[in-house]
Amino acid sequence: MHTSHRHRPRLRTLTAAACAAILGAGLLAGAGTAAASASPPAGTAQQAQSAKSAEKAAAGSKVVGYFTEWGTYDRKYYVKNIETSGSAARLTHINYAFGNVTGGKCAMGDAYAATDRTYTAAESVDGVADTWDQPLRGNFNQLRELKKKHPGLKVLWSFGGWTWSSGFGEAAKNPAAFAQSCYDLVENSKWADVFDGIDIDWEYPNACGNTCDTSGKAAFKNLMAALRAKFGTGNLVTAAITADATPGGKIDAADYAGAAQYTDWYNPMTYDYFGTWDATGPTAPHSPLNSYSGIPKANFHTSATMAKLKGLGIPASKLLLGIGFYGRGWTGVTQAAPGGTATGPAAGTYEQGIDDYKVLKTKCPATGTVAGTAYAKCGNNWWSYDTPATIATKMTYKNQQGLGGTFFWELSGDTTGGELIKAIN
Repeated sequence: MHTSHRHRPRLRTLTAAACAAILGAGLLAGAGTAAASASPPAGTAQQAQSAKSAEKAAAGSKVVGYFTEWGTYDRKYYVKNIETSGSAARLTHINYAFGNVTGGKCAMGDAYAATDRTYTAAESVDGVADTWDQPLRGNFNQLRELKKKHPGLKVLWSFGGWTWSSGFGEAAKNPAAFAQSCYDLVENSKWADVFDGIDIDWEYPNACGNTCDTSGKAAFKNLMAALRAKFGTGNLVTAAITADATPGGKIDAADYAGAAQYTDWYNPMTYDYFGTWDATGPTAPHSPLNSYSGIPKANFHTSATMAKLKGLGIPASKLLLGIGFYGRGWTGVTQAAPGGTATGPAAGTYEQGIDDYKVLKTKCPATGTVAGTAYAKCGNNWWSYDTPATIATKMTYKNQQGLGGTFFWELSGDTTGGELIKAIN
């Protein structure tokens, strides 16, 4: 989940995968058979194989990182940090989180942080201080400066999140009006050059998140169709979706398969499967890649999520693998292995039960791995989070599955040297 104050509280994710990939592979295989029987020059076959390899590499190469609007405050994580950490050179896309959804329309989240805050020379991407009379300041101007350094980098404005998803129900009553409002805001002439599209983070269509939505199974599809119609093919239209693969769960609540034709890709939130909303445990890794003996809930793991989405016919190339740059933890734990009891959430820097990887790697170093992710027992605290080593495991999975790439929540959780993003390939 993506919260408008911090990390996303509880999970539920969505998206889909393989039909197109399978169909495409079949067509390529068929073409290969025909070519072989015709005995073309060897160079032709080599060129075809090269093209196929390049296509496969490109399909899995997206690296999408969330940048939080509020990071400019307590966290003091600025757009400049994306550059100095080395992350900018590795990112293909940034999701700017979040815009609000209210009154059936897209709206600015925090205008001061987005467009007004004055950055000093030391805080700025380009090393030049903002002036009081320049047309655009804030995060948006800093993103503009970052894009000048990295012309291939794309930025999407993400709307909703855990806290601000309650407005989507109203928006779904008039999708065309909603899409128009979003287009007018994202394409405002003051910052139109900053953004390359829109990301929708509705938690959750026709289901419960921070609030419960009853807009019906078709609402999400209708909303995404209206956005694509308004933004056209020249802009990106993406969505973060639930990872809840349980029978009758959140994936089943909305027509994600029907909406996939209108999106460039989905970001299934394959983290926050477990956490301290179950205050007494059992302890469990919040981002398991696979099932494991003793997992508290069946189908609450990444592999189940991706299998379900692919089973709906969503092309694998439109599904990105989600990784959390943070951990979730309990206190009052005596058992080192997963499955122990607890007395409540462990203390965190900004919120109980959650902390950044950059903090946890020192505060509570990993002591074991389970289901393709790491866990740590220190004192009476128990945490789970991804490390460079477990991210490498997940990258192998991503490539084997033919997924479209990787996304993560969120940039400020990494170390100053970009330890986690460097493990993404």
